[in-house]
This record gives sequence, C-alpha cells and structure tokens, in this order.
Amino acid sequence: MTADYDFIVVGGGSGGAVAASRLVTQGNARVLLLEAGFSHKHPLLDMPPGIFKMINGSKYMRYHKTTPQPHLEGRVHDIPQGNVLGGGSSVNAQVYMRGRPADYDAWNDVLSGNNDNPGWGWSDVLPHFRGMEANNRLAGDLHGTDGEVKVSDPGYVDTVSRWFVQSVQAVGEPYNTDFNGPSQRGVGFYQFTNRNGRRSSTAYAFLEPLRGDPRLTVKLQASVEKVLIENGRAVGVRYSDASGTHTVHTSGEVILAAGALVTPKILMLSGVGPADHLSEFGIPVESELPGVGQNLIDHPEVPITAYANGPHGYYRQGEGWRMLLNGLQFKIFGSGRITSAGVEAGAFVNPRNREEDPTIQAFCVPIVYLDRDAQSELKDGYGVTVTTVVVKPKSRGEVRLASAEPADMPIVCPNLLKEEEDMQEMMAGQRFFLDALQSDPIASKLEKIAIPDPRKCSDEDLRSHCKRFVKTNYHPAGTARMGADGDAMAVLDGRLRVRGVDNLRVCDMSAVPDINAGNTNAPAMMLGSRCAEFILQ
Repeated sequence: MTADYDFIVVGGGSGGAVAASRLVTQGNARVLLLEAGFSHKHPLLDMPPGIFKMINGSKYMRYHKTTPQPHLEGRVHDIPQGNVLGGGSSVNAQVYMRGRPADYDAWNDVLSGNNDNPGWGWSDVLPHFRGMEANNRLAGDLHGTDGEVKVSDPGYVDTVSRWFVQSVQAVGEPYNTDFNGPSQRGVGFYQFTNRNGRRSSTAYAFLEPLRGDPRLTVKLQASVEKVLIENGRAVGVRYSDASGTHTVHTSGEVILAAGALVTPKILMLSGVGPADHLSEFGIPVESELPGVGQNLIDHPEVPITAYANGPHGYYRQGEGWRMLLNGLQFKIFGSGRITSAGVEAGAFVNPRNREEDPTIQAFCVPIVYLDRDAQSELKDGYGVTVTTVVVKPKSRGEVRLASAEPADMPIVCPNLLKEEEDMQEMMAGQRFFLDALQSDPIASKLEKIAIPDPRKCSDEDLRSHCKRFVKTNYHPAGTARMGADGDAMAVLDGRLRVRGVDNLRVCDMSAVPDINAGNTNAPAMMLGSRCAEFILQ
C-alpha cells in the first residue's frame, strides 16, 4: 500500500483547519484536507452581519432536525451547522469567547489519573489561545497580538446595544471590559473574529496563506464515508464527491474534525462505537466504544423579544435604500453598520447568587428575531431580542446512526432543558433580563415586551415559554469525549487519540468532556492547535 499523504484531516472547520495548517507549517507534512461543504468565498460570509441573510436557509448551512422531544411537548427543532470551508467560523456570529479557566481545569481533573496526561488545565491551553490571537485592543498575559486570528472590538455599536449595557448596570451588574479577562461576570461589549468589516474565519486565517502550497491539498464537497482501519490502525479514508467514490491512504494519522454531530457518525460507520448499535446495521466492530455519540451537550437558548417605540435597531438595514446607504458608507469610509456582526453587547450573570460564577450568558440583538420555526409568531418591526443561555447545562443527549448509508443524516436528540436544574437556571435568567429590559434607559425606548409577557412570570408561565422557544445556541459538543483510563464511556485519551485504534484522533468539539462557559469557536481552534502539537511531538 502506497501512502498518498502524511496526514488526512476530515473536516475543514475551526479545529480541522488549524490542525492542517500547523501540520504543514510546523511539521512540513503533506496534508489532505477533506471538507464536505463549499468554498468560504462569498460576500455575505465575508461581511460581519452577512450571515443573518443566510441563517434561515443556505447551502452554507446543514440543518440537522432533532428527534421529537417529549419533554418539550414533542417539538422538533433545527441544529444548523456550517457546510463550508472554515465550518462554524465561516457562518457564526463571530463572538470571540474562550470560557473561563475553571472549564479547562475541570477537564484536567477528569484526565489527571491517566498514565499519559499532557495537561489540559488553563495554564496548558492558554498559550494556544494567545498564540492564535491578534487582538486590536488587549495584550499582556491573557491576550496575543500577532497570531493568525484577528480579534477586534465591534466596528459599530448600535444605540440599542448601549442602552442594554446601561440597563443591566442599572440592575446591579458591573461593567466588564474583557469577558476573556480575569472575570466573566458583568455586562459589556463582546470582541469578534473580524477586522475592518471582514470575517477572520479559520479558512482565511489558516488556510488562505497556504493557497498554492504543494504540501496542502484541499478538496471541497468531499464527504467522508468511513475511516479505513486495518489491523487496529487507521490507514486512510473513503470519500465521495461529484466524480465518484475515492480511497486515499496516509503514512501518518487520520484526524477527524467534522463536528460533534458528524464526527461520531463517521466513527460509527467506521466500526468504532457501541457494538449493539453497530450490529443493527451490520457494521463490523473495529473498536467497541459505547461512548461514541453519547454525552451530547449544547447551550440552550431562550429569547426575550420587545418592540421599540421608535426607529431603533437594525430593522430593514439590509433592505432597499438603507442597504445602499450602508454599503456606500462601508465602501467609501470603511465604517458603519456593515462592520458590526449584529450582536455587539452581552452579559454573564448568576441571577440566583450574584457573587458566584455566572450561570447565564446573554446576547443583545437589536432586531425582532426568533428561530425559523417560530418567526411567524411575531410581526416585523423595530425592536430588540435578548437571548438567555445556560452556560453549564446538565442535560445530555445523543447522536445515533439512521442507517449504514453514509449520505443519511445522523439521528440527533439534544434534550435541551431536560434536566430540571437547567430549566430553573433558564427561568431565573429570563426573570433577570426581563427586569433589565424594564429598567432605564432601555425601558423608555420600548413599546412593549412581546415574549414572554412580563405580566405572566409564574414558574408555570415561564416554563411553558422556555419549552416553546428553547433552541440550540449552535454549540453541540462532547460526543466523542476525552476521559480517564478505565472509563468505559471515554472515546479519547488525553492526547485526543481514539481508544482501540492507532493513528486516529479527533480535534473538534466532540472531544470535550464538558462544554465551556461561552461560545465554542475559540476552544475548537485550540483543540486543533493542541492536536497538531501532540502529533508533532
């Protein structure tokens, strides 16, 4: 068998793009990067707010339908995932958030008993975050200034976002100048992975500089069907594209980075997973790992939506003459609304114990907005949506195979808000931000709060509201998690290696034992960087 490449990376998203780049630039390796989606080069993807034009239906997104959720009265909802080079980093709202040091120290505790634990504590992962970061305001021990990923303050801040920040301060939360700083708590303005009106995705930051480099081969619309395993060792992959089905081999390793919903699917199609489930579809077992597809974690999100009493916010700023004026301002001066990702402000709070670690993250979006399966319940108009997110949810779901056909989408059951503790945290978050929206200065700019009705805030009312509107915060994770030696549900060891199969690793958010408190794009990039580090060591 002749090896075609030194390494094969499956998935060109936040983790895979970083891993591929590092293996080429630091390891001088020949790398094949297989991405099932499309090119990242599109004007609406490049512009910070452009994704709002696409989120309700686009070839750049793959929409996973959940199973009916009994605890949500049988609701079925979407989990969109990037279907594009750069993955989530090409289609997300670009919030740059790492989580808090305790998140990573907890991962390290999980792995501390392993014979080979390279260290996953905050001091171990911080150099990777700093090394990738090119911040336009912050520096020092916590922030990098000359990395590949451009991290910036919002280029434009709408007045609605400013009123939100002031109103949350009015109800007792401190102003926070850096959510990636010493403390998460407080309200303030997020930083974003963009600069001067252009998105800084992993496709642009890590892959574009290698365009034309013979060491890196990128194939788009190439769907990996399975990992080829011989004698307990990953030797290549089988993938399909418009020209047919292909087999490629590696002399080194196969690295899975297809995301927390597709990576477990590929593992199971390759014979790695729960033996009883694989036998349902006649898939021979290469490594019996019952944890594959289990431990699905996602941040649940519930909206509060209010109408403004005047022309406040981004209503119709992407239509007609407003769009032309905004485009002209950006073209001539490089400024204006197009330089904003559309969600400039947010907060981390603990409504039930204000001095403890935050339990809720909030995003302030200066538009009237609901998920696409519920948008018809609101009329268009000027307004604001504040979404509340449980940052450390207890609920767990799963990903299963629908069949042995690689083209079939996996079966996804997220179980958002299934655990009562998550529901209690969410209801507390809703009450807190309802109070904030009824405080000046933002209260005087609102005509009414549409959902939930602030006059109906009993536990029963809020529980019903949360069940009706909860959705993904687009952060599925944990479905092929790292774990301690002897943990039957641990899919990976501390070096991201799949147990029972040599030369096979995972470097996306599937790998995490628990989700971080905050957005997941930055941790996914860190996982790609660490994976390359482990291989090159």
